[in-house]
Amino acid sequence: MALARASLLAALFVAAVVAALSPARGETGAAAGLALTIEIEGAIGPATARHVKESLAIAAERRADLVILRLNTPGGLVTSMREIIADVLASPIPVVGYVAPSGAHAASAGTYILYATHVAAMAPGTNLGAATPVQLGGPLPGIQPDKDSKDKDAPAVGDAMTAKVTNDAVALIRSLAEMHKRNADWAEKAVREAASLSANAALEAHVIDLVARDTGELLERIDGRTVEVAGRPRQLATKGMMVETLQPGWLIRLLAVITDPNVALILMLAGIYGLIFEFSTPGAVAPGVIGTICLLLALYAFNLLPIDYAGLALMVLGVVFLVVEAFNPTVVLGLGGLAAFLLGAAMLLKVEAPGYQLSWAVVGTAAAMIAGLSALAGRHLWSARKRPAAIGAQAMNGLPVEVLDWRDGRGHVLAEGERWQASGEEAFVPGETVEVATMTGLTLAVRRRPAARRSEGER
Repeated sequence: MALARASLLAALFVAAVVAALSPARGETGAAAGLALTIEIEGAIGPATARHVKESLAIAAERRADLVILRLNTPGGLVTSMREIIADVLASPIPVVGYVAPSGAHAASAGTYILYATHVAAMAPGTNLGAATPVQLGGPLPGIQPDKDSKDKDAPAVGDAMTAKVTNDAVALIRSLAEMHKRNADWAEKAVREAASLSANAALEAHVIDLVARDTGELLERIDGRTVEVAGRPRQLATKGMMVETLQPGWLIRLLAVITDPNVALILMLAGIYGLIFEFSTPGAVAPGVIGTICLLLALYAFNLLPIDYAGLALMVLGVVFLVVEAFNPTVVLGLGGLAAFLLGAAMLLKVEAPGYQLSWAVVGTAAAMIAGLSALAGRHLWSARKRPAAIGAQAMNGLPVEVLDWRDGRGHVLAEGERWQASGEEAFVPGETVEVATMTGLTLAVRRRPAARRSEGER
């Protein structure tokens, strides 16, 4: 019995030692670790940059082993692209850029972001490139431009500002390519000549690191690869990782909607007219509340977008002119307001990045609606000027009333649902309809209506 007990204890001890010395289950089994996926779908803007920043922070808090940045984008705002690149480079967790699914693309800003990731991959049937800049901001933290690049031999590209922007973009993408030992010459070609590549061509040109059909194959193929994260080499153990997708919160989804320039424009107009209706009809409350909310959302969106404030001021001035035209028709203010609104819309955005253009259909519809509303209001105001006064004694003149009782030139009549004292030189009978001639104090002077007089004369 003692021997059996000793053998059992020895077996338990050996098992414990083997478990302690063996590789963690996370490196070999289904629970090998956690990979969090961040999806970039559509145009890259302030909402995208915020989603990536928050998701990378969540990945760090949850001690994730890998972040997969899945790209399917035509490009977007350069300011947002630079924020994403800075966050990826500063991430303590390896970030894998993956252009997927089949049919997706990482064009323009998406190409820069893919170059910034620690591992670049694409699914079959995808493409990247066409990275010619429209506008680029200041230098990116952590990136030093390559002074020995081919910038000095570049051909002339339009005016000096275009050349500066293009050379800045070349320096950025070459720096990213050299940081991760990828094809810097093709990267420069993508900027200067808007070159594009398919997935297989990109792999052959050493623009990306691998081609994978899906996330499972991607994790298998990068298993054991060594990447440099935050200046230190790190070996990836990704086989069998659990993959979880981080969805954007409601605030980021709202931000994605309102930072569409067309939506921001509509919110601004709704806000301005809501406040106008509130001031013109005090006490309605709802137009003022809705208008204030819409206007604040529009101003917040414009603050995040690369707009020209001169264009915004022209649009607001145009709306003000059209509102004044509605209350004081002059034609000149109306035409000037419409011209100012359209000129402001043309100047509003400093740069028209993919997904961030003003739709002229929206602008034209808004301008037509503003002009139509102003014309309608002006027409009603002009008609109101020709009408008799709607209040006071003048409003009673000519009003038809019904005789309630009459005796010796005095009696009572029913006018607008009220019983009034009345006097007149003619004799009337109860139920007869007469009209008000004048009003003295609270007594109405009534007379027989002209049609009734003519019919009585004919008899």
